[in-house]
Amino acid sequence: MEHAVVIAGGGPTGLMLAGELALAAVDVAIVERRDSQDLAGSRAGGLHARTIEVLDQRGIADRFLSEGKVARVAGFAGVPLDISDFPTRHPYGLGLWQNHIERILADWVGELEVPIHRGREVTGFVQDDTGVDVELSDGRSLRPAFLVGCDGGRSVVRKAAGIEFPGWDPTTSSLIAEAEMADEPELGIRHDAVGTHAFGREEYEIRDGEVVFSDHGPVRVMVTEEHVGPTTEPTLRDLSEALIAVYGTDYGIHDPTWISRFTDMSRQAAAYRDRRVLLAGDAAHVHYPVGGQGLNIGVQDAVNLGWKLAQVVKQTSPQSLLDTYHAERHPVAARVLRNTMAQVALGRPDDRTKAAGEVVSEFLSMDEPRRRFAADMSGLGIHYDLGEGHPLLGRRMPDLDLVTGDGPLRVFTLLHEARPALLNLGEPGGFDNTPWANRVQLIDATYQGAWELPALGEVTAPTAVLIRPDGYVAWVGEGTRLRLDDALTTWFGPPAAA
Repeated sequence: MEHAVVIAGGGPTGLMLAGELALAAVDVAIVERRDSQDLAGSRAGGLHARTIEVLDQRGIADRFLSEGKVARVAGFAGVPLDISDFPTRHPYGLGLWQNHIERILADWVGELEVPIHRGREVTGFVQDDTGVDVELSDGRSLRPAFLVGCDGGRSVVRKAAGIEFPGWDPTTSSLIAEAEMADEPELGIRHDAVGTHAFGREEYEIRDGEVVFSDHGPVRVMVTEEHVGPTTEPTLRDLSEALIAVYGTDYGIHDPTWISRFTDMSRQAAAYRDRRVLLAGDAAHVHYPVGGQGLNIGVQDAVNLGWKLAQVVKQTSPQSLLDTYHAERHPVAARVLRNTMAQVALGRPDDRTKAAGEVVSEFLSMDEPRRRFAADMSGLGIHYDLGEGHPLLGRRMPDLDLVTGDGPLRVFTLLHEARPALLNLGEPGGFDNTPWANRVQLIDATYQGAWELPALGEVTAPTAVLIRPDGYVAWVGEGTRLRLDDALTTWFGPPAAA
């Protein structure tokens, strides 16, 4: 068996998943149709607060922060949502184009020595009880134990698995491109009866919260089409005609670096797993890009799946652990589909919709709705249903400044190697995790400050928490170790034999 896991697709989701598996010492490889990591054009343009936290949990957030621009990226239907008062080290978003996000992730994956089979793609597969025969476009084949489709909205893996992709057909489409222009358009965003349009440049600065574009270089274009465009690849002529329809001129557009079409088609895989085949990122969910959520939830899919798949590969956990991937991540994407569909509806240019938008805007100016929606849009409010109990259960663990016998320690530092942690905040030596000692770190620590969660506010301080590798709380101790062994077994496999 050449690799334990093969990932189809080397975009942000596939790269993040490869990194997660490599940290767990799983033999993983990526199959990517592009000959190099270079991405024509800049595509998606930002990271939300929770994604920055996830990268911080792996000790690589600074690589992105050093290249990006801190920006307010959380918003709903054109209403910016301030998260500067949220209890996180990263109460902001990051403006950083996808080509840079991919390059930084690829460098990290390279350091972890993950092989990437470039210039080929997965064309089909057959799975059985012990593995998957994966066919590649160059005629070769691979035989991993598991195959993960991170191969985009038109996923070959999803189609070959026969997984249904129900949802809603498009009602609007836009062209997005990067090209040279003979005439200088007015940079910025415009709204009219057709929809939303914008001109900008890849190079920009943020001054006093405003985007200020460079005065040279190719122009980035987004133009809404009068009618939903075909599913074929868009051409320079399509772009020219769309610009003329809106602006009366195409500004002498020429030499495009890339042209792409996106729509508000909203679909979600009926199942994220079929036995030994799994889906993540756009292969599992597509939606209108408003709010910049797609790349972010794809990366977070990968971080939810990685450690679970690693434990199943290593046979420390049963395959049923993989069912929790669908159970936890499917509702997250379903909410994103719902909020993007609502935002498309509120963006329609007729007077009644504008009135509805004004009501929503007024509503979001109130503190409680702002916090609720901002937690949703930034990813900081994600709550996995792990049953009744303390408000921390199933939510992200805050990155607290702990004091240990070895000195100060940030919670996220514990997660750099993607290993779970049992954090004892009560009497030192009060816990014995010997049967799981080689899988779960046990840390005695103290923390003096308040425990605060985004949107929920202050919560009762626990005496202990079990933190999963993805940074979510799997068990909360409130003066007792009741049900701790159950939680350890559920998430990290049965106890090792004495």
